[in-house]
Order: sequence, then structure tokens, then C-alpha cells
Amino acid sequence: MPRLVIAAPHSGSGKTTVASLLCLAFRERGLAVQPFKLGPDYLDPTHLTRAAGRQARNLDTFLLPRARVPELFARAAQDAGISIIEGVMGLYDGRDPLSDEHSTADLARLLGARVVLVLDAHGMARTAAAVAAGLRDFGPGADIAGVILNRVGSPRHAELCAAALAQVGLPTFGYVLRDQTLHLPSRHLGLLSAEQASWAEADARRAAGTLDLDALLAAAQAPALPIPPTVQAVPARVRIAYAHDEAFHFYYPDALDELRLAGADLVPFSPLRDAGLPPDVGGLLLGGGYPEAHAAELSANTSMRAAIHAFAASGRPVVGECGGLMYLSETLEDASGAVWQMCGVVPYRTRMLPKVTLGYRDAAALYASPLAPAGAALRGHEFHHSVLTHAPTHPAYRWTAPNGQPAEEGYAQGNVLASYLHLHLGADPALARRFVAACGEAVT
Repeated sequence: MPRLVIAAPHSGSGKTTVASLLCLAFRERGLAVQPFKLGPDYLDPTHLTRAAGRQARNLDTFLLPRARVPELFARAAQDAGISIIEGVMGLYDGRDPLSDEHSTADLARLLGARVVLVLDAHGMARTAAAVAAGLRDFGPGADIAGVILNRVGSPRHAELCAAALAQVGLPTFGYVLRDQTLHLPSRHLGLLSAEQASWAEADARRAAGTLDLDALLAAAQAPALPIPPTVQAVPARVRIAYAHDEAFHFYYPDALDELRLAGADLVPFSPLRDAGLPPDVGGLLLGGGYPEAHAAELSANTSMRAAIHAFAASGRPVVGECGGLMYLSETLEDASGAVWQMCGVVPYRTRMLPKVTLGYRDAAALYASPLAPAGAALRGHEFHHSVLTHAPTHPAYRWTAPNGQPAEEGYAQGNVLASYLHLHLGADPALARRFVAACGEAVT
């Protein structure tokens, strides 16, 4: 199971670009490349997926129980020629400044994987060695195999940096020239997805030509991890419709897999373009995305909004996360102040704001829902620019906010669960089984 963790001193160093270039370059060598992304990010994985030609998967040591992380990794990576694991933020940045728990270094140790540092070398030469050596020697450290220099000005610039790195015993695995054609644009929730913006493969092939793939492949060799027993899927017993288009596409692949293993036949549909829901479905899943960027089109599709309202009124399970909550609510106020009618399933209204709400949450379910019983302890992640215009009247979850005060969030009432909290159903297969069972009971 050859594997490499791609890390950096800080966000913005070019981890996604370099990891994607490596995926493409190894794929063109004929290797099956399995990409992974550390953390709850839904967008970076789309670029890794496009480059590798294989679905990227999220590994998150907070959302997932620690023992599940190597299991999910080994399940996906067992038939790959190499796995490329993109880290998050800086190498040692985790949930708090006094520990590297949940950091890239923590994940590398958990998976027994060596680390390749991506250094943004713009404006430095010898200092590159000081930065890399400092990361290597910090605390318990990570097994740093070497460095890829990013955004270098010229081959000569790369040579100067490599000479300095050699002085501290760190090899250089090549470099990527400063090149605007490789820039990945972003908007308010992070990078644009690969479906919306990406670099041309010809530019990527040229950029990857200065990477030492042989040395990287040698550094990737690592002991095999135990492969978990094959889980036999329950025969499909209920169809569950899930929103999937430009407005809604934030799903963890392992979470969808858990639903399939539990007996769900997942049927995609588009709230933007379809006139109604797929036939014969027992449940509805609305993931996160960008409903605010498509509010006019979503509002104009009155037949779909009516179909979703009627579906919820029928008593069949409906689950909405973040963007799904916004769409299920009564209205959505966009950044310009325009107010758009939504589905009216949840008696809330949402409004876009410049500020962002983000962070991991240790939550408790206040009421029974299609996903969890009352009192269940759940771990989730928030990342949104919209807010409710009022306090929740039927909150789904309670947790302690960073200021130490109790916070209540979401909506849980009968067959409907809607929340800003992103859960990972791969964390506990019981969540997926409960949802599928509730959907099955609704159609029997």
C-alpha cells in the first residue's frame, strides 16, 4: 500500500495543486491512484478526483472514530498502486494550538505514511531549509521524506533551494514553477469545485514534468495496513433520492457507501432542473452546496418545491444538511438582500452574511430523528455563511459553543431533520442503518 501525505507549513502553500499534479502524473504512468483529503473539505477532493480518475475520499480524525480511519483508508487503497493523501492547513495544525491531535502530522503517524512537504519557495532560498528542518524537528515530529518546491521562479531558483535543503539532510523531489495557469480560483466556501474551474491537463502535464516521480514512489513504500473484512451489502430494499447538481453536491463518498451497505438504492435528482422527485422513493437526502448561488432558479422551480413539500407532508423521512436546511426552509435571503421562496418544509428563514460560522462540534441530539435517537452523541462540522433570522423553535442538537455557552441548532420534528451540522455517516454505520430502516418503513 504505497502512500504519501502531502503537507505544508500553512494553508495557501499549494497542497491541492501539487497533490493533484502527483495524482495525474502517477495515473499517466499507469498506476491506479487513490486520492484522499484530510478534514471535512468537500471541494479540494473534486480536484483530486479529476486528476486521479478515481473518487477521492475524506479522512477526518475528529468526525470519524480513530480506529475507523485506517479501516476506511485500507478499504479504498487496497488495490491502488499509490495513495496520495492531501493534508490540511499547516503540518501540525489541529483542533487547538497545544496539541497536534487531528492534524496532518497526526494522520501521517496513524497511517504509517511518510510526509512530503510542499514549500512555497517564492522569495526564499536558504530559508526553505530552515522552514523544512524546523517542521521535521518539531515535537514528536512526522516522518518527512523530502520536499517539493512550489512557485519557484526558475530552475536556478530551485537549485539554490535544493542545495540548502541538502545541507540539512532533506532531499528535494522536484519543483513546480510559478504559473498562473495552475491557479485554482475560490469563493466564499473555499476553492471552486473541479466541475466549475480547473487547470487544463496539458498545463498540468508540463508542470508535473519537473517532479521526481521515481524518488517519490520509492519514498511512498510503507508496510501494508490490515484490510478490514469485506462488508456484505444488504440487498437494496428502499430507494432514497438525493439531491445532486450545481446547488447540492456536498457528500462524503464513504457516507453514501454506508447507506448502500445498509440497503439503500441511491437515486440522484436535480432540484434545479427536474420537475419532480424520482418515483417510488422512501426517503429524501439534501446535502450541502451553494443554494444561495442558485436561489432564483431553485425558487422558480415551483413544481419541485411543491413535490418536496408534499413528500415531507406524507411522513416519509427527509434529511437536509446546511444547504439542504436552507432549501427546506421558508425563504432564503441572498447577499444582495433579495428574498427567495424555498420549500417551506422547515418553519425557518435563512439569510446570507459576510461572516462565516465554522468549526467542529460535539453535539447531542435533542429529539429522535431519522438519523439518531434522542440523546445520541454525534460529531459534526459547521461551515456556512448563512444564518437563521431567528432562534430555532424545534432545535435538533445542543452543544457547548467556543465561548462556553450552550448552543442549540437545527430542526427536528417527526420525519424531518434539517441542520447546519455536517455529519459523516461513515463514523457509525448505525446512523445509516437507522435512516434506511425509517425510509423502508415509510413505504411498507
